[in-house]
Amino acid sequence: MPDSSATQAGFFQSARMPDPDWWEVLWPDPAKVLADVGIEPGMRVADLCSGDGWFTLQIARIAAAVIAIDLDPQLLDLARIRLKEAGVASGHFVTSDAYDIAAAVGKPVDHVFLANTFHGAPDHTRLARAVHDALEPDGLFTVINWHDRPREDTTVLGKPRGPLTALRMSPEAAVATVEPAGFKLHKLVDVSPYHYGAVFRRASS
Repeated sequence: MPDSSATQAGFFQSARMPDPDWWEVLWPDPAKVLADVGIEPGMRVADLCSGDGWFTLQIARIAAAVIAIDLDPQLLDLARIRLKEAGVASGHFVTSDAYDIAAAVGKPVDHVFLANTFHGAPDHTRLARAVHDALEPDGLFTVINWHDRPREDTTVLGKPRGPLTALRMSPEAAVATVEPAGFKLHKLVDVSPYHYGAVFRRASS
């Protein structure tokens, strides 16, 4: 992801879609990432801030249904093409602000998957509350985040990658912002050399 902040209203800071060359090197096995965080057959899953569908396609191959949500309709068009070219017809695509996820999914989902954008949200707890309201009771919320390491140390294809160092969040910081929104940490897993997955369960009312 580039260092500069996205300028379009509603975009999270430093959370644009990165160039596909290094992104695919960093995430060579998205299906394993999804399995590690607990996306399973039969689930209805929201891929929040889905971008061009790199994870959406794999979710569609595993889950009963996937709803790809992004503020950028051009990226959603790329995601549609990705699924179509792979012969997958089960995806649903919604142009929406992430804070409006409950309206975007229509009815509660079993799992909300959010990769590489949580760090840029202006209000992390507000976003987590929005996700809470989009989940079934006992539903899961996965946050894939860059580890809190200097950007110059997270290199792919010989160049520093990822958000600004100042935007990166430790697992403890992610937990501290998500749990007040009505979640309990379910598990933490390392999902790439530079990323962790924090999986939260919607707390009982």
